[in-house]
Amino acid sequence: MTLKASVIADRDFIVDKLDRRLFGTFVEHMGRCVYGGIYEPGHATADEHGFRQDVLELTKELGPTIVRYPGGNFLSGYDWEDGVGPKENRPVKLDLAWHSTETNQFGTNEFMTWIRKADIEPMFAVNLGTRGPDEARHFLEYCNHPGGTYYSDLRISHGFKEPHDIKFWCLGNEMDGPWQICAKTAHEYGRLAQETGKVMKWVDPSVELTACGSSQRLMPTYARWEYEVLDTCFEQVDYISLHHYMRNDGNDIKEFFAEVEALDYFIKEVAAIADAVAATRRSKKRIMLSLDEWNVWYKAHGPDDVKKPGWPEAPPLLEEIYNFEDALVLGGALIVMMNNADRLKAGCLAQLVNVIGPIMTETGGPAWRQTIFHPFADATKYGRGEVLRLKVDTTTFETKSQGAIPHLLTAAVFDPETGAVSVFALNRSTDEEMNLSVDLRGLGAGLKLEAATELHHADLKAVNTKGAETIRPAAHPAAKIDGQQFTATLKPQSWNVFSLRV
Repeated sequence: MTLKASVIADRDFIVDKLDRRLFGTFVEHMGRCVYGGIYEPGHATADEHGFRQDVLELTKELGPTIVRYPGGNFLSGYDWEDGVGPKENRPVKLDLAWHSTETNQFGTNEFMTWIRKADIEPMFAVNLGTRGPDEARHFLEYCNHPGGTYYSDLRISHGFKEPHDIKFWCLGNEMDGPWQICAKTAHEYGRLAQETGKVMKWVDPSVELTACGSSQRLMPTYARWEYEVLDTCFEQVDYISLHHYMRNDGNDIKEFFAEVEALDYFIKEVAAIADAVAATRRSKKRIMLSLDEWNVWYKAHGPDDVKKPGWPEAPPLLEEIYNFEDALVLGGALIVMMNNADRLKAGCLAQLVNVIGPIMTETGGPAWRQTIFHPFADATKYGRGEVLRLKVDTTTFETKSQGAIPHLLTAAVFDPETGAVSVFALNRSTDEEMNLSVDLRGLGAGLKLEAATELHHADLKAVNTKGAETIRPAAHPAAKIDGQQFTATLKPQSWNVFSLRV
């Protein structure tokens, strides 16, 4: 049996313009993300700054638009002053978040040098665990003030005359979590975020600020946390964060696919809570959402994956080896994110390299693409313009956790500047092909198929290694356009991307 799915995409009906910050990633001082990941002096490809050029090139290919730094749980015990100035004067400290030794040989200015080489926007975070508003305003002054003050002149003395001009800032990390250094109640954190946001915007009114939402949707304080935090710091912040990790603990691909539906509910629920807070104020202001940690993560999840004995430097932590089904689920999450473009304005795939990352390296050796690299790279390449509001007719399948969910998960993005339309399609059927028909209304006559690829493999557990990239996109064998009617045959369990242009 072959499944059928039909889609109507009309130029006049849009969700919203897609914010390119949606395709961000995350660099934390954890495991081998920094040391042995983006930064490895002495590596055969390292430049004069110690940056691995093989990792930098793969980062450019992946195409992230914004990168969150320096944490993560690491953030809540981090003194930003330790990571600036002459390297020989930087203190070596214990990192309580990941039970490691932090040398501080890589810090703010190294990251900003790397981020400029990668041509990516920075997203910084301030420590609201062990520190507070005073340190946050000084850090912002160091980074963004042009000069003539103590902290801006300190930056200049460190060799950076021009301000870093960092616009996007996170107010702490997962402050609701008991694992967090100096975790807070919603009231404690809300007041702290309120005062920190106030002084940061006094220093630089142009910055955008994100308050911490719940660490996950299953937290016992979820929803009440969002409401109380936003009810306190509503006027000072622009975004609230979400963290979402998708799991396949039962080794059931159908339930794994349902994890994507949970993300969709999460986004819509948090948006509704933010609007409820606005309603109590009769306010037209809309708090936007930042999914600043998300990924598939469930295999490298044991005690030995998050903690090594003896306070080692940059030990291997959370080095998830991704397989083909992980790539499919990650692609589904990207579709959900695009379809919520009216409220979800930023996202950070956690993390970039080695630590649950799309890029994997061998210290002293090569770097390679994990399976999840490819759907993310597809989204960053083709996700440009306005997300169209689709009418989708598709069959469904039953799941234990989410009930009936659609076989077809799809998004379409139209770029008015170039006339290009991109269609992303995930066939979640485990055993049946799907005949897909997309009616592209109002997008112009003479559409031509410019690119068509599929990600498919017979083995859901297949992985990429340093010696063999088993999972990679291939040319799509069955796609065509006739006028404004686009059709394609999608293989079972496949991620598909189509780019059309007048």
